[in-house]
Amino acid sequence: MVPSLKLQDLIEEIRGAKTQAQEREVIQKECAQIRASFRDGDPLQRHRQLAKLLYVHMLGYPAHFGQMECLKLIASPRFTDKRVGYLGAMLLLDERHDAHLLITNSIKNDLSQGIQPVQGLALCTLSTMGSAEMCRDLATEVEKLLQQPSPYVRKKAILAAVHMIRKDPELSNIFLPPCTKLLRERHHGTLLGTITLITELCERNPAALRHFRKVVPQLVQILRTLVTTGYSTEHSISGVSDPFLQVQILRLLRILGRNHEESSETMNDLLAQVATNTDTSRNAGNAVLLETVLTIMAIHSAAGLRVLAVNILGRFLLNNDKNIRYVALTSLLQLVQSDHSAVQRHRSTVVECLQEKDASLSRRALELSLALVNSSNVRAMMQELQAFLESCPPDLRADCASGILLAAERFAPSKRWHIDTILHVLTTAGTHVRDDAVANLTQLIGEAEELHTYSVRRLYSALAEDISQQPLVQVAAWCIGEYGDLLLEGNCEETEPFQVEEEDVLALLEKVLQSHMSLPATRGYAITALMKLSTRLQGDNNRIRQVVSIYGSCMDIELQQRAVEYNVLFQKYDHMRAAVLEKMPLVERSDPQVNEEGKEKQTGAQPLEATAPVPTQPQATKLLDLLDLLDDTSGHAQRLPPLDPSPGEALINLLDLPCAPPTPAPIPSVRVFERKGLQLDLSFMRPSETPALLLVTATTTNSSEEAVTHFVCQAAVPKSFQLQLQAPSGNTIPAQGGPPITQVFRILNPNKAPLRLKLRLTYNHSGQPVQEIFEVDNLPVETWQ
Repeated sequence: MVPSLKLQDLIEEIRGAKTQAQEREVIQKECAQIRASFRDGDPLQRHRQLAKLLYVHMLGYPAHFGQMECLKLIASPRFTDKRVGYLGAMLLLDERHDAHLLITNSIKNDLSQGIQPVQGLALCTLSTMGSAEMCRDLATEVEKLLQQPSPYVRKKAILAAVHMIRKDPELSNIFLPPCTKLLRERHHGTLLGTITLITELCERNPAALRHFRKVVPQLVQILRTLVTTGYSTEHSISGVSDPFLQVQILRLLRILGRNHEESSETMNDLLAQVATNTDTSRNAGNAVLLETVLTIMAIHSAAGLRVLAVNILGRFLLNNDKNIRYVALTSLLQLVQSDHSAVQRHRSTVVECLQEKDASLSRRALELSLALVNSSNVRAMMQELQAFLESCPPDLRADCASGILLAAERFAPSKRWHIDTILHVLTTAGTHVRDDAVANLTQLIGEAEELHTYSVRRLYSALAEDISQQPLVQVAAWCIGEYGDLLLEGNCEETEPFQVEEEDVLALLEKVLQSHMSLPATRGYAITALMKLSTRLQGDNNRIRQVVSIYGSCMDIELQQRAVEYNVLFQKYDHMRAAVLEKMPLVERSDPQVNEEGKEKQTGAQPLEATAPVPTQPQATKLLDLLDLLDDTSGHAQRLPPLDPSPGEALINLLDLPCAPPTPAPIPSVRVFERKGLQLDLSFMRPSETPALLLVTATTTNSSEEAVTHFVCQAAVPKSFQLQLQAPSGNTIPAQGGPPITQVFRILNPNKAPLRLKLRLTYNHSGQPVQEIFEVDNLPVETWQ
C-alpha cells in the first residue's frame, strides 16, 4: 500500500494538480488512506489523519466519515489530540447531527479540569456549534467560569454565554448576577464581552432590561473615561480611544434608554460630549458618531441634541466616502418623520446626492427627497425631481415617476400645476408610471372644467411630437375624444397659439391606430376617440366610418368587438349616436380612499397614505399580500352602492311623522388575540339604514409592563367582500393599561356570506419586533346574517 502523505505534502500535491480530475484523483486516494488508518485505530496517527481530512473538507469534498474520530480525539487526554478534535467538531458537526450531543460530557469534563488551553478549546466549540439542549446542560459550568481569575478563560466564557442566550433566552437569569461584577473589570476583552452579553440579555429579556437600567450611570462613567482619558493606547485606532468598546456601550445605552425618561436624562450630557469631541477625520470616529446619532434618536433626548444629531448626518453627506454618505441618507430617511424640520435644513445637500453615479446612493437620495416634499416646498422639489427623472437610470425611473405622481396628488398647489406635472412625467417616463396614472389624470382633467381647453391643446401637442409613451397616448386620445370640439374652436391664452384642422386630428388618431408601438388598450382609446369625434366635429363622418369598419375584422378580440358595436351604432342606431357618445359624467371623489381602492384589493386594506406615516423604505418591500391567504372563488368585490332609503325612512318622508326604524339588537364583542399582555377585541355595529354594511371597531389594549410601539393592524377579507380601513387612533400603547388604540373597519357584505377576517399585527414589544398573522372565523352570526 502506498504510504499516507503528510499534510504539507498533500497540500502541495493538490495545488500542483493541473486539472480538476487530477485533484479529485489525489483526494480520493488520500481519503482511502485516511479511512484505512481510521479502521486500524492507530491513536498516534489519528490527529494527523483528521487534520488532512479537515483540509479536504475545506476544499468542499465530503468528510462526514470523520465525525466519530473527532469524538475520540476530544476524549483523549493529550492536548494535541484535543486541539484537532475540537477543531474537527466545529467544522464537521452542527445541530442537525445527533452526534454533536455525544461530546457534551467531554466538554463538561474539560471545563471542570482547570487547564486553561483545554477550557478555551471547549468554550470555543460550545460557542460555535452548541445546540439549545447542550447550552441548558452546560450553562452552570459556564457561569462558574465567568468568575475565574484568568481573563483568558473569563473572556471565552462570556462569549459562550452570549451564544447560550441566543439559543435559549430562558437561561438569562443564570447570567444576570455575574454581569454586574464583570462591568468593573479593567481587562479590555472581558469588558467588551460583558457589554455584548448585557446587550443580548436586555434585547431578549424584559426583566434583564429593568435590572440593567440601574447600571446606566456606571456605563456612562466608563464611556466618559474613554472619551476624556482613554482606556489604553494599544486599543486606540487613528486617535480614537477604543472605538469598538465605545460603539458597544452606545448600542447598550440605546437599548436601556428607549422609552425610559430617567435613563435618557442620565446619558444626555454624555452623548452631547461624544458628539462634539469625536474626531471626524477618520473612519473610526465616524463609526462612533453614527452610533451616537442613532442613540440620540432612539431615546428621550432634548430637542437641541436631536438637531445636533441631524446636523452630524448632514456633515456625513459631504464626506467623500460613499459608504458614509449612504449611511447618512439611510439614517435621515429613518428620522424624517420624527424630526422633519431638522432634516429639511439639509434638503439641498440631499438633492445634490441625486446626481450620484452610484445606484444605491441615488436610490436612497430619491427616497429621502420624496419624503421631504411638503406643501411649502412642493414646487421647488418637483423641479429637481423632474430634472432627475430625465437623466436617472432606467431602474430608478419607475420609482421616481411614481413618487412624483403621489407627491403631486398630495401637495398640488393648483389643478393646473397638477396637470402640468403629470403631463411632464408622462412625456418623460410614460412607460414607467403606475397603472392608475391614466385614470387619475383623466379624472383630474374632467374635474377641472376651466382647464379643458388648456389640457386638450397641451395633450394634442404632446401627442403630435411623440406617440411612443403609451400612457400619454391613452390620456391624449381620451381627452381629444371628450373635448375635441374645444381643440378646434380657437386658441387658448395659456398655450402657444396654433391652428388645428379636423383632418389633422383624424390623421393623428389614425397614426396611433396604425403604429406598431401602440398597445391593444391604446388602440381601444383611439378608436373610441374617433367615434366620439363623429359627434363633436362638424365635417363628414365617412372617414371615421371607414376606419371603424376596418377594425371590425381585427385579430384583437376587444378591438374587434368595439369596432363591430360602433359599426352597428352607425348603421342601425344613428339617431341615438349623439346621446350614446355624450361626454363622460364626473365621478365624485369625496373620500381619498377611493383613489386607493383598486390597490387595496390587491395588497390588503391598509391605513391611508395621507394619514399613516410615510414608510422608511419602499412600500413594495414592506407589505404582505394578505388577499392571497383568503382567496375566495365566490365572486369579486363590489363597489359600495348608493344607499337606498329604508322603508321606515320613506314613510317618514311621506307622512312627516317622527317615527324611526327599530333599533337592532347589539352584537357581542369578540377577543381575537392575546399575547404577553397585548389584547385585541372586536366590537360590531350594523347601521339600520345599510344592512349590508358592518362597522367593526378593533380595540387594542396593553396590560404588560412594557409599552408597545410601532403598532400596525392590517386586514383582508375574501373577494366577495369589500373592506375599507379607517386610520388608527395612534401607534403606541403605553404599559399597564394605558390608552388603547382603536381602528374602524368598514366591511360591505352584499351576498350575506359568512364573514372571515385575516389579520396581520406588527409591533415592537420589549425591544423586539413582533409579527402575528392569524385568521378569525368564529365571528358572531349577527355580523353577516
